[in-house]
Amino acid sequence: MEISSYFQNATIDELKKGYIDEQDSYLCLLCGEQIEKGIIYPQDGTLYEAEKFMQRHIKDAHQSVFHYLLSLDKKMTGLTEHQTKLLELFYLGKSDEEVKKELAIGSASTIRHHRFALKEKERQARNFLAIMELMKEKDNHAPSFVPVHKTATMVDDRYNITEEEQDSITAKYFKDGVLSKFPIKQKQKLIVLREISKYLEEQESYSEKELNQLLKTIYDDYVLIRRYLIEYGFLDRKADGSLYWLKK
Repeated sequence: MEISSYFQNATIDELKKGYIDEQDSYLCLLCGEQIEKGIIYPQDGTLYEAEKFMQRHIKDAHQSVFHYLLSLDKKMTGLTEHQTKLLELFYLGKSDEEVKKELAIGSASTIRHHRFALKEKERQARNFLAIMELMKEKDNHAPSFVPVHKTATMVDDRYNITEEEQDSITAKYFKDGVLSKFPIKQKQKLIVLREISKYLEEQESYSEKELNQLLKTIYDDYVLIRRYLIEYGFLDRKADGSLYWLKK
């Protein structure tokens, strides 16, 4: 299962922790890092059991689960830019007066209004979650949708992809790991790029030459594929193009 699927299916408690407890390891929901159980991990002169080491990993690699979730695209959180800034300042323990000064907001009553609006949003979200859980108990015809990858740059209707659609398009365009042609339709393009991203190792960085060689085994126009992998948020690179890696 892809890390996006784990993230999508995680419970609220698992999301708050940022990792899930598997049989033999702990899996970071934010980047896919796995910490094997039964091993003592030394770092900076301290010995950590597996779960404590996973918590240390989240702090070192992601600052906090809160900051990671807050950094997601607004279509993933439903938050405006202003609400995101407010939540971060509240999380940091800033007083209403400090928030007012930092964001140049007119009065303390405006801050209280924003706090009330966020609480309303929380109540609505809880009610909606309950409604969806109850609906799923009765809806036997809902298709299984492919989770949106967390690093997506443009979340819109093209991400409305069922597992059946993904399997069908993948079978149509790939044969023995080789892409027959690059599709024109946006949804099909996304499915093809998602499949190509699976050929890249999550923990590795690639030089441009290494990446080109790998992509060339999949499709002749490797420059086109490389460009779209970056554009759709699957791939990141250094500004000078010397290194490329899968975004987490």
